[in-house]
Amino acid sequence: MSALLKQIPANIPQDIRKIRIENSHLTELPRGSFENVSALEYLWLNFNNITVMHIKSLEYLPALKELRLQGNKLSSVPWTAFQDTPTLKILDLKHNRLDVLPEHALRYLPNLTYLDLSSNQLTIISRDVFYNWPVYQRSQRMEGPLEAISNAVLALHDNPWICDCRLRGFVQFIKSVGPPIILMNSYLTCSGPKFRTGKFFHEVELNSCTKPLTSALDTNLTVPAGLNITLTCFVQASPSPAVWWTYALKLLRAFNVSTEPISEDTVRSELLIPAARPADAGNYTCTAANFLGNTSAAISLRVVAPWASTTPRGWAAAAPAEPGAHVEVRIAKQTVYGITLEWFAAAAAAAEPGETWYTLLVGRYDAAQKDTIYIGPGVNTYSVTDLLPATKYEVCVAVRNQAPRKGQCVVFVTGSDVSQMEQREKLIHIVVIVCAMVLAVPAGMYACTAEALPGCLARCPNACPRRRRGGPAQAAGSKESTLDSLPAGSEDGLCRPDGGRGARDRPEPGKARQPHRNSADLY
Repeated sequence: MSALLKQIPANIPQDIRKIRIENSHLTELPRGSFENVSALEYLWLNFNNITVMHIKSLEYLPALKELRLQGNKLSSVPWTAFQDTPTLKILDLKHNRLDVLPEHALRYLPNLTYLDLSSNQLTIISRDVFYNWPVYQRSQRMEGPLEAISNAVLALHDNPWICDCRLRGFVQFIKSVGPPIILMNSYLTCSGPKFRTGKFFHEVELNSCTKPLTSALDTNLTVPAGLNITLTCFVQASPSPAVWWTYALKLLRAFNVSTEPISEDTVRSELLIPAARPADAGNYTCTAANFLGNTSAAISLRVVAPWASTTPRGWAAAAPAEPGAHVEVRIAKQTVYGITLEWFAAAAAAAEPGETWYTLLVGRYDAAQKDTIYIGPGVNTYSVTDLLPATKYEVCVAVRNQAPRKGQCVVFVTGSDVSQMEQREKLIHIVVIVCAMVLAVPAGMYACTAEALPGCLARCPNACPRRRRGGPAQAAGSKESTLDSLPAGSEDGLCRPDGGRGARDRPEPGKARQPHRNSADLY
């Protein structure tokens, strides 16, 4: 007792009948551990640290009647090792870590009268484990009087039994078991699933196992961009299946997936897509599997602009803009092939400027669908490049989840002469005003806010001189003038009746003059 032994001593006398080594430091039972003590009948090795038991560790022990291994660390037992101990009557394995009991486990214990498997980690057992036990088979054959058959005590309590369909046969066996098999504690309790925790075996009725059946209430969803979207699928299966989601053949992160039971054989799985973007559109697959097989259901998701005119069934329309939620937008810079937008949100629109997201719509003026770009907090500029010549464009800026309000869009037309503009790249830096203006993007771009009337280009020759004479003070009355902070380096000559060409636009001698009517006519 409490000896510092790390292995079975080799010098045990051959005629020893009983060995008891407890509270020691044994960690394994190697092969042939007792080959010199073939007369051994009682072997007690309780409360050691035995984790491994060799399949031939009990070799040369034909007379062994009692084996006690209580309080060790065995997670499995080589049950075929008991072929070498045909007279074994008592086997004590309580307080170990056994989590599996194979169907053939008791086949080699024909004379066992006491088996203690309590306080282990057993969750699922097939009833065939005990149907294959010679003691049970003899009782079913009723060979001779029942009193002639020795009773066998069986201890199975204090294990974390999972009472689902896989335990159905075992529960039926426990309910029907009787002499010569006697349960040390017949009140076995369920540790799972959650809705059966703490129930006794005789209180539960378990169904047969079934393959998963996966379904979704809506397999085609159209949702507005910017909202948190939850995709839901339902799975009927027994036992409870493992459920996962995939998108474009990639497994989605588990922290966006929640799965919970809603009845005995049905679970609901939800996939959260925060702040849905057009890039999130596509097919999402919910897959469920248990030991009988697997099935899946696909959900097609379409993400549209939050201000789309059609609202899908089951979804509320995008929230209207709050009073004062206005974004002022201007063209801050022009290059040969594009522009740079700059915007400022009113205080009411960006109560938390560090958390405000913006949505940009960019595309041809007459396009039904425009490209949607989401800009994160703290950014208030965006460059639009690779513009086509002689094309009318529209760019709108809005606070996330709000439709762009009046005045939050910029409409401009690109010119048709790229080569000539490359010589004028440093010319005009004029912000958006009510009148159409030529911008220094491909030759002769015209710009106008969404508030400008289609006839503003025609009024430009009269409006611009007044603007120059009145100066900044006179222009302060319009909303657009608040954005006119960059220098108008080349205002003169832009609004002349002859088409707005200044001295710097005069063609070189001998070269034909390129007309710009095709761009201006787009207005």
